[in-house]
Amino acid sequence: MSRYDDMLDLPRPAMPRAKPLTGAERAAQFSPFAALSGYEAAIREAARLTEPAVELAEDGAAALDEKLRLLVDNLVRRPLVTVTWFEPDAKKEGGAFRVFTGRLRRVDRAGGLLLFEGGRRLPLAAVRGLESEIFPEFL
Repeated sequence: MSRYDDMLDLPRPAMPRAKPLTGAERAAQFSPFAALSGYEAAIREAARLTEPAVELAEDGAAALDEKLRLLVDNLVRRPLVTVTWFEPDAKKEGGAFRVFTGRLRRVDRAGGLLLFEGGRRLPLAAVRGLESEIFPEFL
């Protein structure tokens, strides 16, 4: 007989101020913890891909300027325009090409913005492509 055999059949002692834990609460005490907090977010950020910014060639920039001039000349028609622009990434080098389609309200050359109905504002310096039904087919 060992020293503790007489205790094996005794009821579990109750603590007067604490309620007993449920099975889920007891299991939570032994669940894994994040030893490296923020590690998962850092891995996701490193895995996120960005594209390098592409500068327009001289002929591409000239074609874009001509399209912009045609848009300015036809603003009273509120042309439907599809704009492709480069949006730099806030956290990493590079960024992403975005596409937006909307009715052009105004071209603010001083502020460097394309202003659309609905309040959308796109930076002129980031524009890499313009498409609209008002452009002649040679552009």
